[in-house]
Amino acid sequence: MAEPLRIAIPNKGRLREPTISLLREAGLSFEQTERSLTIQVRNAEIALLFVRAEDVVELVENGVADLGITGLDLLEELRRGNGRDHVTDLLPLGYGRCDLTIAVPVDSPVQDEQDFGNNMALATSHPNLARRYFQQLGAEVQVKRLRGSVEVAPKLGFSGAVADLVSTGSTMLINGLRPVATIMKSEAVLIGGIGFRSADNDPRRPEIERVITAIESVLAGRTKRYLLLNAPDENTDRIIDLIPGLESPTVIPLAEVGMVSIHSVVGRDEVWNLLPRLREAGGRDILVLPIGQLIP
Repeated sequence: MAEPLRIAIPNKGRLREPTISLLREAGLSFEQTERSLTIQVRNAEIALLFVRAEDVVELVENGVADLGITGLDLLEELRRGNGRDHVTDLLPLGYGRCDLTIAVPVDSPVQDEQDFGNNMALATSHPNLARRYFQQLGAEVQVKRLRGSVEVAPKLGFSGAVADLVSTGSTMLINGLRPVATIMKSEAVLIGGIGFRSADNDPRRPEIERVITAIESVLAGRTKRYLLLNAPDENTDRIIDLIPGLESPTVIPLAEVGMVSIHSVVGRDEVWNLLPRLREAGGRDILVLPIGQLIP
């Protein structure tokens, strides 16, 4: 029996639940408990490895996992640290969005990154990205690594600034910090070994491609809605002109003479403005349905 495909995913933190939801929406069937470390997917030859988000990249790089889901910031941090590029981001996943932000106490004289110098201390859990950023600026900054609670470092006298992940900014505000610059933008990404796409004889390649296709279909479905409505046949052209669908809408004659049913896929963000216009054009019995998966 062949070894299952291994996918490393975060075991806790802000990426855990959205990642589990994504994989289930992609069609993987599995049960998971708080203490689970490895889980066999019931309907596919796939094993899920629940590890720290920080460890996902190294597990993929070393071949322990075939695929992984983690933050783009963690992938870039490892790349800058070891100088290697053995892992690639295959797909942005659209959740876990945040900024790696430089911040200082509200009463600091520092107004932007150009004010850093004189070997000012900066605390961060992303030391490699921070060092590269300030090296490119030509600023002398003492980068200190902290694995957690980065935002309290200035209060403790550990540093005069921080570089931390920010999504809403509320934690920084609570700790008396204000942002002055952004090092990078991050989100959850699907990652894989750099060479798997060129390895035609890799027996796991078909399964990897299936996983990628399934995830892509979920992401595509999240941005679309399935639209159904009935209308008088004479209004069909007018209604079709309003619908910005993937392809030409499907038009089906109804049992009631002179009536048709019009089906199409439209952008989720287009629905708000589209519905009243469809009604004005003679549409009725209008339904808007979510799409679980979509392969264009």
